[in-house]
This record gives sequence, structure tokens and C-alpha cells, in this order.
Amino acid sequence: MGALGWFLDAQVQVAGSPVLVREIVGNAFGLISALLGLRRLVWAWPVGMIGNALLFTVFLGGVFATPQAHDLYGQAGRQVFFFAVSVYGWWRWQRNRRADAQHAAVLPRWATGRERLALLLAAVVGTAAAYPLLKALGSWGPLADAWILTGSLLATYGMARGWVEFWLVWIAVDAVGVPLLLRGGFYPSAAMYLIYGALCAWGFAAWWHTSRATRPAAALPPTYTEAVA
Repeated sequence: MGALGWFLDAQVQVAGSPVLVREIVGNAFGLISALLGLRRLVWAWPVGMIGNALLFTVFLGGVFATPQAHDLYGQAGRQVFFFAVSVYGWWRWQRNRRADAQHAAVLPRWATGRERLALLLAAVVGTAAAYPLLKALGSWGPLADAWILTGSLLATYGMARGWVEFWLVWIAVDAVGVPLLLRGGFYPSAAMYLIYGALCAWGFAAWWHTSRATRPAAALPPTYTEAVA
């Protein structure tokens, strides 16, 4: 079978149900990515992209013959969008590092009033637009799946921009994602969401503290100030 074939088919028993090893590994990469993001390290992005690729195959159960019969198109689709947005985040954080190597890859800040309004409108419009599409595709739990897809993209974009609020968006995604994944039998993903929710609370506090402690933008080199604007 080979190592790759074994990895694609390998399963373990969790609470009496079969679970793919790649679901566990994919979520492990996601958790590591979150920890790196909390520390504002550029490696958060490529590590997360590996997890996205693995989880994409997990949530399309009908296509990739996973143990669960449910196709969560929103969960699967968000892995594709994650990958694309992560390319942007990776590029942006690397640019910041090149602008000022003495600082972390991003300088946390609160979003402006206009940015918050845009975030809220995007959340409403994105969820409303994704719901009928996911329902037509036969996604399991389409409304919850629509918010998970939309919220995840907004949180990832907010992380790339360095907005403190992105942690709160992730918490809102986790609050919907945990019960949905438990009902669908995606136990490792549900467990990861629970752990990630606690991590998001920690990350929010850490970024909030950093945003208050960071010296004024005027004291930063012009190139770095421009990079994080």
C-alpha cells in the first residue's frame, strides 16, 4: 500500500466510531498554526495551509470515502478559501518582517469604525449568500455551515491585517462549529474547536495587551508603519 496509501486510509476508533488519522493530523497542524499566530510568527501561514489541504479531503466524505457520510461543503470550501487567504497573509507578514526585522510580523491594532462596519456587513451578506448555495449543494447543516465558512474567512483576513477583533470572530465560529461537528461525528475537529476556543480567548487577551503596550506608530520606522496600515 505504501506510506501515502496508509495515511489516506488509516483510521482509529474514537468513542466507538472510526476517525481518519488525517483528520487528527490536519487539526494538529491547525492548532500549531494558531499557536504560531498568537506569537505573530510568519510560519503560522504555511503550517496552517498544510492542515487546510488535509481537512479538505476529510469534509468531503462522499468524494474521498471518509467514515462519515456527511458532506460539509462549507467546511470543505473554507479550506480552499483559507489556503487562498493564507497566501495573502503569508505575503503580508513577510513584507512586514522585511520592513522591520526587529519587530514581530504584524503589529496588533483594533480595527477602525469603518473596518468594523465592513466586517459586520461582510458577515451578514456572506452568510446570507452562502446559505442557499450550501443548501442546494446538499451540505449538512447549511446555515451553521454558511456562518462557519464566512466567519472563518473574515477571521483569517483579520489576522492577516493584524486586527485584535479577529480572535472574537473565531470564538463566534467555534461556538457554532462545535455542536455541528459533534452531531456530524467529526470528533477530532470538534475537540480542536473547543481547544481553539480557549486559545482564541488567550490570543485575544495577548493581542489586546500588545496593542496597548506597543509604542506609538509615530515612533516606528516609516516602512513598518506603512506595512501594517
